[in-house]
Amino acid sequence: MIELSEKIYEQALDLPINDRLILIDKLIISTNLPTQNDIDQAWAQEVERRCQEIDNGTAKLIPGEEVFEKIKKKFSK
Repeated sequence: MIELSEKIYEQALDLPINDRLILIDKLIISTNLPTQNDIDQAWAQEVERRCQEIDNGTAKLIPGEEVFEKIKKKFSK
């Protein structure tokens, strides 16, 4: 199988750049992994959710100084 994938790889290198990009996109989609667009959408939804929690007062806000102090303690050991 490694030989086959290596052969396909070598052949793909001969393709024009636009065709290689299309092939890459199709291979990534075939893995069913999230695409950058999926990730961006998920982050946008998370940001919106967090903003709503802040606006309606349900978010627990932690002062930055406290956060950085915890980080300093955790990683200074």
